[in-house]
Amino acid sequence: MNSLKLASLALLLSLTCGKAAAAPQGAIRIQDDLYRAVNGAWIEATVIPVNRSESYGAELPDVVDRRVRGIVEELSARPQRAASAERKAGSYYKAYLDTARIDKAGLGPVRRLLAQVDAIGDAGALAQWMGHAQGRIETPLWLWGGFADFKDPGRNRVMMWQGGLGLPSRDYYLALDDAGMAKARAAYLEYLTRLAVLAGLPQPARVAARVMALESRIAAVQLPLEQARDPGRMYTLMNAQELLQRAPGIDWPAFMRAAHIPVAERVMVAQHATATAIAALFAELPLADWKMYFKLRSLDEAAPVLPRAFRDAHFAFRGTALAGTTAPAPRADAAIIETSAAMGEALGKAYVERYFPPAHKARIRGMVENLLAAYREMIEESGWMTPATRERALAKLAGYKAKIGHPDTWHDYAGLEVREGDALGNRHRARRYAWELKAAQAGKPMDRAAWAMSPIAVNAFYDPMLNEINLPAGLLQAPLFDMDADDAANYGGIGAQIAHEISHGFDTMGAQFDGDGVMRNWWSDADRKAFEEIGQRLQAQYSSYEAMPGKYVNGAMTLAENMADLTGLQIAFKAYQRAVDGKPRTVVDGYTGEQRFFLSYAQSWRKKARPERVLQLLASDPHAPNEFRANGPAVNVDGFHQAFGTQPGDAMFKPAAQRIRSW
Repeated sequence: MNSLKLASLALLLSLTCGKAAAAPQGAIRIQDDLYRAVNGAWIEATVIPVNRSESYGAELPDVVDRRVRGIVEELSARPQRAASAERKAGSYYKAYLDTARIDKAGLGPVRRLLAQVDAIGDAGALAQWMGHAQGRIETPLWLWGGFADFKDPGRNRVMMWQGGLGLPSRDYYLALDDAGMAKARAAYLEYLTRLAVLAGLPQPARVAARVMALESRIAAVQLPLEQARDPGRMYTLMNAQELLQRAPGIDWPAFMRAAHIPVAERVMVAQHATATAIAALFAELPLADWKMYFKLRSLDEAAPVLPRAFRDAHFAFRGTALAGTTAPAPRADAAIIETSAAMGEALGKAYVERYFPPAHKARIRGMVENLLAAYREMIEESGWMTPATRERALAKLAGYKAKIGHPDTWHDYAGLEVREGDALGNRHRARRYAWELKAAQAGKPMDRAAWAMSPIAVNAFYDPMLNEINLPAGLLQAPLFDMDADDAANYGGIGAQIAHEISHGFDTMGAQFDGDGVMRNWWSDADRKAFEEIGQRLQAQYSSYEAMPGKYVNGAMTLAENMADLTGLQIAFKAYQRAVDGKPRTVVDGYTGEQRFFLSYAQSWRKKARPERVLQLLASDPHAPNEFRANGPAVNVDGFHQAFGTQPGDAMFKPAAQRIRSW
């Protein structure tokens, strides 16, 4: 499911057949620090651009964005039918680029939205306004569409999720003694004040302070991410009438009708206790405060397509205060990201035609089959599983499906209205359009052929309810995957990433679903206990990692992803050995294939980030920092120690008896 998505990847040049790129240099030994031995010289030499919060060894998202930009500019220059998806994408892109027109329009495009908030006169009208806002902004309780029911995976459900915060996570409001977060809170209060000033709201400092206080109340009742993402806590089905009884304070029928969800339709309330507490806040706090809050949340969301003063304020907070950048990204880059988010399949169709030929898909399909076979062997050889649970695990693995590259049919965006020169309107219509497509499926049979992710996304995920992995074409590109690369490079790169997604079916969250996608306990008590003990050991390992002075990895929050990294590396290495079995073993630049597999893996995580960005991710990202995603799994994999001959005294050495083996 979407909460299990792998964070966007930007990865270093692969080790191609015939040469070993960026072999370890300098005084750091692989046996002491795999990540820095491979990436240290690059990290030292790299200066993060002023308009970025982080840099990667090779900007795979940039490669995709440049290609998409060429497609957009080419398509928008062609004579097209007025209503074609290509023409709409071109118009969307050009409107976002046209800052002169945006500046000239002033507050005009957003004034109607602010007037709608002003017109809210009671709790029913407020709930109705929030329902209409679904897809456009994240309300304190917001709806997320396109999920299979956890216990009836043939049925489509909408999920309700906690949210509505302007700072990156609840920790930013609650960690009062943290200097970095205190600095971010001060910057946020300044930003809210600036938005109120620019919008001409009376007493802007007072407005900002009250909104900040309201958001702090919301943060205080939210669940920590490690609890919020636990499927066992996320399944409470309620319709509007049941919500009225169990979470009073919001006019739920008015909310659902405005969100285009039938009032009798049950939604999965992911954080049920939080929903009850937030609904109580709606009853407790003054309507005037909620109206101020929604005005500022709306202005924050719209700021990138409002006049320059809003854009500057938005960047000063979200770019500089939160991410440490000192200059905004080029407008054309932002326009591509925005257009891709709005019309991903329209651009994806053209992208696939140019950059993802059938041969790429066929080779990835072969790798997926080999990775699944390797995992099957690992489960069969597992020493801690009882026969009955092992049989069910193998049955689940046998049912895996893989969506590779792109959908078989393409969405035509016939119902989306895109207007020339209307950047804000286009943004809001596209977001609402996407939401209404999801809302229309609520309660209906799941469409297993539908894609939940754009084919140009540099991303991937596993869906436990459908028991399938999703691998978009945007991810399946060099340098992560290269048709000209050898098996060591490709299995250390894309192979480990695919295996990571495969293994999510058996991490702390995915393991709660059986092979049919039903959330149930299919483990014996003994197996469940053994599995939890593995998780506890892995949580302790990652909790010991200091990401920045005084700041440690949250081993509980990152456990599922850390388990997937470990299992994925184990699977990928075994699959690599299967792939080269019986073939001549080539030594390139002094490195064996096994060694180059681990070099490729370490290179895939090459990254340098600003402290502000590291702090933000530590508080909100379910993945560990990249250096620990490289070293943390490797120290537990026997193949790494065999490949590099680690010995006691080496920093990466870990006695065989202490290595954590998920399988």
